[in-house]
Amino acid sequence: MRAAIRTTYEVTEQETGERLDKWLTERLQEDDVDISRSVVQQWLKSGLIARRPAGKVKASDAVEDGQQYDVEVPEEEPFTVLPDDIPIDIVYEDDDVVVVNKPRGLVVHPAAGHPRGTLINALFAKGIKLSSLGGEMRPGVVHRIDRDTSGLVMFAKTDRAYYALTEQLRHHTVERKYIAIVHGRMGHESGTIEMPIARDPQDRQRMAVIEGGKRAVTHFQVIERFDKYSLVECRLETGRTHQIRVHFAEIGHPLAGDQVYGRRHTLPIDGQALHAQTLGFDHPATGELVTLTSELPTDMAGLIENLQAGRIG
Repeated sequence: MRAAIRTTYEVTEQETGERLDKWLTERLQEDDVDISRSVVQQWLKSGLIARRPAGKVKASDAVEDGQQYDVEVPEEEPFTVLPDDIPIDIVYEDDDVVVVNKPRGLVVHPAAGHPRGTLINALFAKGIKLSSLGGEMRPGVVHRIDRDTSGLVMFAKTDRAYYALTEQLRHHTVERKYIAIVHGRMGHESGTIEMPIARDPQDRQRMAVIEGGKRAVTHFQVIERFDKYSLVECRLETGRTHQIRVHFAEIGHPLAGDQVYGRRHTLPIDGQALHAQTLGFDHPATGELVTLTSELPTDMAGLIENLQAGRIG
């Protein structure tokens, strides 16, 4: 039995003050690690969790902005990412960063019980080397989008890039715009949804708007209205798990095709009608602004065309 560092987690300003065991449990669960708070408490007692640069930790510690924690998990064998020859659309690549236009249905990185067939496996098959920061299952992963969301996602190829890009995300300076089809005709042309989000205590697989949850802010602009649906551009200020899906469901306009937060009768699409269309960041080496866009996938483009023609909805 060996202990391997799986990942390093950093506390954000909004998370300051949370108990260490609660904070770590939520962060691990967000990364698809099937773990309970009691197990995290055992790891803390066993010394499998350490604060950088050094120092003893206990479950009741209050985390502070900028603190970093290394988490080790006992494993029989070290995890190795294996290459999978999956076609992917690389829209940008240099020595520091690679950005991929992810298709709907593809998982971003391996997880427990899902070691193959992910975007990371596809990048490895192309010989692309990623930063080891992020952990064995998430090398170079700066941010994620859901399996059934399409669009732009970026990865760090160097440690310098990983630190720079995650810092930009932490300070909300990365531009992330999504296009969504939502149920109902939205009454406002634009607006901001600010509702705290946390894991649903009744169902660990879902997120929910919960008092005391993490700050979550989504800005939106209505692009076009149809009979029973609206086409909306969403801009993330924060990036909580399932944020857009939870926010729009909460205000009565769930995303079309969302099998978790949406409605039973919806548009014919395999997954939520959500596409990460625009990604903008300061290059970690040059400091120059990089702004990338991607076209809507054919399934969403087809739905919009049919909605505009009145053939559906």
